Amino acid sequence: MAELLVLYYSRYGNVASMAETVCQGVESVAGCTARLRTVPPVSSVCESTEDSIPDTGPPYASADDLIDCDGLALGSPTRFGNMAAPLKYFLDGTGDLWLSGKLTGKPAAVFTSTGSMHGGQESTLLSMMLPLLHHGMILLGVPYQVPELATTASGGTPYGPSHTAGSNNDRALTQEEKQICLALGKRLAETAQKLKQ
Repeated sequence: MAELLVLYYSRYGNVASMAETVCQGVESVAGCTARLRTVPPVSSVCESTEDSIPDTGPPYASADDLIDCDGLALGSPTRFGNMAAPLKYFLDGTGDLWLSGKLTGKPAAVFTSTGSMHGGQESTLLSMMLPLLHHGMILLGVPYQVPELATTASGGTPYGPSHTAGSNNDRALTQEEKQICLALGKRLAETAQKLKQ
């Protein structure tokens, strides 16, 4: 059994919807299961702390989730063409895993949501790839054999799935965006299985 970690941060629910769809893609592959995890928000108040268990949604990720997984899908909203601070903060705390090489050789992929079509989707995806490359992970994108990649009028890139949420963050995932998320989850799971053999 291959277990894939789908780790994300979501403020308005759009990246969470993408993460759930990536999980469906993972679990469409026989012998693969998805572990859905999120990260807590980062507070500007130094004394502020977050409960160890979120009020709703999946549990917060731990280093063990990364160690135990056979592959990783990482999702974040766009913040000025970069990943959101809570996800960056979590990744910045994985230096011990980098030092020990615990993630080296595992497949990884990234996905994002932006408010507008030109809100920095591809630069955000690239920003999420950088720490994964430092960890020695094997990065996967979305090949153009996924037909929706060539026909989408909303989100979707060869770097990874993306979603255009609108300025009010109220646009649901389009069919094309869903299919690209499903395809990425499936590709990640199939790759993880092959690397485990």
